[in-house]
Amino acid sequence: MPLDPASGVYYEVHGSGEPLLLGFPLMASHAEIFGDEAAAVKDGFLAGLTDAWRVLLMDYPNIGRSRETRPEDLTADQVCRDLLAVADAAGFSRFAYWGYSWGANAGLQLATRTDRLSALVIGGWPPLGAQYADLLAAAEEQMADPPASSHMVLRSPAQYAQWVHYGRSMAGWDEAQALARICCPRLVYAGGEGDVYAGRYLLRNASTLRAWRQELEAAGWHVLLFEGRDHAVGLDPAAVVPPVRAFLDAELRHGH
Repeated sequence: MPLDPASGVYYEVHGSGEPLLLGFPLMASHAEIFGDEAAAVKDGFLAGLTDAWRVLLMDYPNIGRSRETRPEDLTADQVCRDLLAVADAAGFSRFAYWGYSWGANAGLQLATRTDRLSALVIGGWPPLGAQYADLLAAAEEQMADPPASSHMVLRSPAQYAQWVHYGRSMAGWDEAQALARICCPRLVYAGGEGDVYAGRYLLRNASTLRAWRQELEAAGWHVLLFEGRDHAVGLDPAAVVPPVRAFLDAELRHGH
């Protein structure tokens, strides 16, 4: 598969059927980035989807076989432009989006900026009550000495600054007002024990989702908690693909 000339992002398309953009942390070059043992993660997602879904994967942001970009260019607006550019390159005019953790954050930004989404699935990041300020503060504090876990997905320690620029670009974002503009079918999920530390800041992703569950469901969200699982559930295709697939099939394929 080629690089998208507009964004410089490497992408792959697998399967046939309804279009689905499967975003971060799933990558087109998943095994090359995360190691051979991670190939089973990508394969598990594709095995559970590609019989009825045309799945778009990409190396993003600024990772794998994609063209290198400047950290300061990773703003929320630019991320949305890049995602839509790759969708264009893959021939996806209207598509479902599924992302986890940072990919969920990016999906929320995308869904409030375009009407091209047929469905939105996000995990590991709450649509309401999210700790944007804490996430930015953690990135700023860790920029000089990025955590070891980030080295696997960065070309260099200097690239870690992209998370700071991304966080700053969302300063003042009114999530409640923005979410009111999302009209497509939408599902959010998390591990029931999915609160996770970013530096010294505890991101209460699961606790927040649980606290806002009633309001979210009243606003049209499907809410799913994987009790007894932590944040790592997002990379467990055996756990997450069946319920998400059931949601997508019901909403967009009418169960067929």
